[in-house]
Amino acid sequence: MSANRPAAVVVLAAGEGTRMKSKTPKVLHEISGRSLVGHVVSAARELNPEHLVVVVGHAGERVRGHLTERYTGTRTAFQAEQKGTGHAVRIGLDELGQGIHGTVVVVCGDTPLLSGETLAALATTHASDGNAVTVLTAEVPDATGYGRIVRDAANGAVTAIVEHKDATAAQLAIREINSGVFAFDGQLLADALGKVRTDNSQGEEYLTDVLGILREAGHRVGASISGDHREILGINNRVQLAEARALLNERLLSRAMMAGVTVVDPASVLIDVTVTFEPDAVIHPGTQLLGTTHLAEGAEVGPNTRLTDTTVGAGARVDNAVAYSSEVGPGASVGPYAYLRPGTRLGAKSKAGTYVEMKNASIGEGTKVPHLSYVGDATIGEYTNIGAASVFVNYDGEAKHHTTIGSHCKTGSDNMFVAPVTVGDGAYTAAGSVITKDVPAGSLAVARGQQRNIEGWVARKRPGSAAAQAAAVASERATDEN
Repeated sequence: MSANRPAAVVVLAAGEGTRMKSKTPKVLHEISGRSLVGHVVSAARELNPEHLVVVVGHAGERVRGHLTERYTGTRTAFQAEQKGTGHAVRIGLDELGQGIHGTVVVVCGDTPLLSGETLAALATTHASDGNAVTVLTAEVPDATGYGRIVRDAANGAVTAIVEHKDATAAQLAIREINSGVFAFDGQLLADALGKVRTDNSQGEEYLTDVLGILREAGHRVGASISGDHREILGINNRVQLAEARALLNERLLSRAMMAGVTVVDPASVLIDVTVTFEPDAVIHPGTQLLGTTHLAEGAEVGPNTRLTDTTVGAGARVDNAVAYSSEVGPGASVGPYAYLRPGTRLGAKSKAGTYVEMKNASIGEGTKVPHLSYVGDATIGEYTNIGAASVFVNYDGEAKHHTTIGSHCKTGSDNMFVAPVTVGDGAYTAAGSVITKDVPAGSLAVARGQQRNIEGWVARKRPGSAAAQAAAVASERATDEN
């Protein structure tokens, strides 16, 4: 086990967050594909702690259910009454049992920009300096409203955290602030929490009181300064939520570009933290990449594209499209204005063209569905061409049915394939056909009524209309020419 590996990480996520003005608990609001508390848990897991516990309170069952579903193995402790941060940490330690030996890191559940690297630096500083408690601090351009870090001029030790309202003029000039994130010696923390008093205006147990208790007992209180003060930003309202989303998105796009991805206009692109890339992928303006979307080498997406949980193969092109839980094969083409619904799999060099919608469809290599078509619950083989305005009629009002079209087929425009139906390899279907029966391989299927022209119908049924007048002129012209 690493010497700097924490014995435990305690995440404080019990607050209601009334300033969010939402039915959703504050820590469950999402940015960049994760909840606020999910970002914190993910960062904490990078430390590989022996124990990880999230203290929940307001809407505790919802928060616990979210953590159980998405962050398997995360323990929770319930704070029935929110009696302060010290009380919350005590509840968290009680969940882990007696005798936590080693470092305990305490983090807030509403700090989504906090990185695992910063937490690791905090744990390293705590261990190397031999502190009883180490405060994560940051130097900010404007410290208004924050607790100031007061240090011993001789040795740099933290002597106090002074709240803004209580600070002297000299202390107000200090730009190093308290983040609310700490590393403690576990045994000293447990002992000090039992001595925290509630004789304050809120009648609560403050975690920051532990620092004074330990210092008065002769223990060293130190600090670890965050390299980026924005990491410690907490979220209390929707404005701050949007600001954090913008900062995190900027960070994610910077990482992508440094890894070899071209982002044409970063200001108009949104990506989730779970999106992955390969070098030479290109992202055009107005694009959103969400969930577990992956862009392979040379893939090009956008403009104005939204992909969720979708894989785009090497050299593929997706333009002005929306896709959910789909696979776009190498060299394939999607759009513009295409819609790929869950279960769509496009083979290499295939095409889903303009105004094409697909759902639960497997499209073979080189096959093209160029335009104005719906392909649902279908399997299409290789190098087949589907004519314009085709519809795969997959729903009978109660159940979905499957259509299979073979390889090297040519289907006519304005076809309807009424499932379940199979078109064999190399078969053709005539334009305007409604295919209700299987078509053998190599056959031509024609399923339409015979054309009948009724001469003079417009003059009799629509006399005086523009169409009747145009027909009369054409008739006179034909007579003159003869």
